[in-house]
Amino acid sequence: MAETTQLTPELTDEKARIGSPSSPEKIAIDGFTEEGENLSPTNTGAEQHGLKKHSHGDDPVVPEASRGERLKSYKLADFPPLTGREEDWRFTPIKRLRGLHTDALTGSGPEVTVSGASNILVETVERTDPRFGSAAIPEDRVAAAAWEAVTQATVVTIPDETEADCDVTISINGTDEAPAAQHLIISAGKFSKAVVVLDHHGKTTLAQNIEIVVGDGAQLTVVSVQEWDDDAVHASSQQAKIGRDARFKHVVVTLGGDLVRLTPSSFFTAPGSEVEMYGLYFADAGQHLEQRLLVDHAVPNCKSRVTYKGALQGQDAHTVWVGDVLIRKEAEGTDTYETNRNLLLTDGTRSDSVPNLEIETGLIEGAGHASATGRFDDEHLFYLMARGIDEKTARRLVVRGFLNEVIQQIKVPVLEERLTEAVERELAAGNY
Repeated sequence: MAETTQLTPELTDEKARIGSPSSPEKIAIDGFTEEGENLSPTNTGAEQHGLKKHSHGDDPVVPEASRGERLKSYKLADFPPLTGREEDWRFTPIKRLRGLHTDALTGSGPEVTVSGASNILVETVERTDPRFGSAAIPEDRVAAAAWEAVTQATVVTIPDETEADCDVTISINGTDEAPAAQHLIISAGKFSKAVVVLDHHGKTTLAQNIEIVVGDGAQLTVVSVQEWDDDAVHASSQQAKIGRDARFKHVVVTLGGDLVRLTPSSFFTAPGSEVEMYGLYFADAGQHLEQRLLVDHAVPNCKSRVTYKGALQGQDAHTVWVGDVLIRKEAEGTDTYETNRNLLLTDGTRSDSVPNLEIETGLIEGAGHASATGRFDDEHLFYLMARGIDEKTARRLVVRGFLNEVIQQIKVPVLEERLTEAVERELAAGNY
């Protein structure tokens, strides 16, 4: 019989932290399922162990309830048409996808320009190239549609045992709103080291697949910046395959666009690797910014840390963060923690935060998550105002400090300065 650990999360900071138990059996946590804690206050499902009702009501559990059993396929036909009731899409306003899930993706797509390091290789390859599919398989209907629609991909390769002589920038400039598909491949060879920045801007309706290969012993940082025009629609699957003793950092910064939906994933394929995933998003009135990430611990002795932070202001500003961490039964010695923080600056905003932790072995170093959403801390404001700082300036300082933790992880000074200025513009637009 599985050992049961009772955990009582606080309202302001819901946490679950699990250490290595004496029993190798799977840990069970009351109030949690394979898809995380029930966050819905209005569901009508049956009581579970005297605690919260199940967020999916009384419907039977689907066979793919485990995150590791979700459908993956290169074929669009394998994914049924979206209804908005699917677990992966229940927060997304699919009518605002502008045809990415229903129409042929025949638009020209954003222009891709690669600049920066001189000792890397940049290619445009046909879809028959064997590197297509080397790190990713589509996990949803939009990604599969993009996979079938593309005919070429831009491939950026950092050769084995090579340190890029400067940062690499992949500029993605949209000029067309016709539904389009795009495919990028970033490959870091064995014992290589590089920083790659994906810089999205302009107008677009884009379904995008990005494959990231991190070779054995490689150190790769990928920064994805979404500063689209206000009416842009962008759905991006960014999947990374991480080799032995590799170090991978993934940073997402989303500031622009009407609807932006990112699904970053990290898959460990060999022991000894570490992953850091950071995210920053700032939603204005009417914007929908969604991040759904996965860390798949499928091998022993790997470590992951996830930190996402968001700020919201304006009527109907909506953000979604769903963090899935899967620890498979083979992944003994795993050390993982994920956290999400959201700051509500005005009335009329909505932030959905769903941390999910699925554990199939008890022989781990530790696993946990934290999620908090709220307004300004009155004590912080009082502290600053008591020292002669006016309320408006004090509020800006709190927001800057809140978001700066993520900006500092980019380690590209020019980009950090640009994003700090972008946050200032967001605050100014909201009269903060």
